[in-house]
Amino acid sequence: MKRQKRDRLDRAFSKGFQAGVGGRSKEVCPHSNLDSRSQWLGGWREGIDGRLNGLFNK
Repeated sequence: MKRQKRDRLDRAFSKGFQAGVGGRSKEVCPHSNLDSRSQWLGGWREGIDGRLNGLFNK
């Protein structure tokens, strides 16, 4: 049986989170769709916040 693909919005959030933890700019968001873009930016904000609070070391 084939595995289902993950929800696009969940994937956008997690990719944004990874970008935030990596210290990348929010301007590199690859999404033009409003829903996907807002999820990506939400993940990015949480990643940046975690990085600034010392949860992740790069």
